[in-house]
Amino acid sequence: MNQISDRLRGLVQSDIRRMSRECERVGGINLGQGICDLPTIPELVEGACDAIATSKATYSKFEGIDLLRERIARKIATFNGFEVDPAREIVVTVGSTGGFAAAAMATLNAGDEVILFEPYYGYHLNTLKVLGVETKYVPLNLPDWSIDFDALRAAFGPKTRGIVVCTPSNPCGKVFTPDELRRIAALCREFNAWCYTDEIYEYIVYDGRRHTSMASIDRDVTITISGFSKTFSVTGWRIGYVAADARVAASIGLVNDLFYVCAPTPLQWGIARALEIGEEYYRNLASDYEKKRDLFAAALNDSGFRAYVPEGAYYMLAEIPDELADSREAAMALIEEVGVASVPGPSFYASNRGDRLLRFCFAKDFASLEEAARRVRAFSHARAGARR
Repeated sequence: MNQISDRLRGLVQSDIRRMSRECERVGGINLGQGICDLPTIPELVEGACDAIATSKATYSKFEGIDLLRERIARKIATFNGFEVDPAREIVVTVGSTGGFAAAAMATLNAGDEVILFEPYYGYHLNTLKVLGVETKYVPLNLPDWSIDFDALRAAFGPKTRGIVVCTPSNPCGKVFTPDELRRIAALCREFNAWCYTDEIYEYIVYDGRRHTSMASIDRDVTITISGFSKTFSVTGWRIGYVAADARVAASIGLVNDLFYVCAPTPLQWGIARALEIGEEYYRNLASDYEKKRDLFAAALNDSGFRAYVPEGAYYMLAEIPDELADSREAAMALIEEVGVASVPGPSFYASNRGDRLLRFCFAKDFASLEEAARRVRAFSHARAGARR
């Protein structure tokens, strides 16, 4: 029988995808996968449609169309606080996930070690596994997702070649502070390691916080990965980018060409058009998500869950009620009893720290989220009635 490659050994469909399928089966409300099924802004649609109408349908350069890279560089300078050369230091990728894959393939060898914070984003872990990279884990500590820097230093060693910093974090919503980033950057310099920063949720921060990019603190150790799926609610368009020093961006571009050729050309033009919109859009984006966060956190807390209210991104981890055995039982009970999908915490942990956590995504329209909140409360009330 023809074999399957060893690099896929142990990899299975993620609980995120599995719970989405379960949600479809019952016709429920999907708060599991970060689909972000909100309306697409007209500027984005018009830019892509104009490109299609004018037959901009051929390959772009593997690093992306010039106009988009120029506008990304301008956005990085004004919002992220560091300078990049659009001609040599930006690669437009097939989503930020494709950007991380290209960056990892360009900079890591099998047997190298990379540090992940727990809870982590599963695609980061599995990409590294497929490449034969070893992973070490440093837990973020509840209730505030703080970093034990003694534990972090102990995780660095002679084989360490990188650390992944997802800020704002999927799945816990932590926004790394400038001081935390400075201390991580110092360790990267000491151990000659890369810091791969996933900043896809950079505009979605709450309570007056500001997003800080690692590259604004130490550009030389940082490979910045971001994109537009979350900012513009176009998760299916798959337009991301990597920004890095020219010495490594060229290699990332080669990998991007090898595996993807280029990101979809008309959609690159659409994103370039959208990057001309004003600052009010981004303020409203964060404000709306903050209201949704508070709405759903209240529903969870009213229902016997303990919501760990995020500082950014549009996910929330919550501890399940005592009467539920574990997060997998809780997730299936929510699906079967009230038709609300979540993701069990073990999807984001190598340890058992996620066994009593669920992740909820609140990137829904207000009506859908209010209905989900009503159902979560009904779930709690029904179980309380059964106990009586």
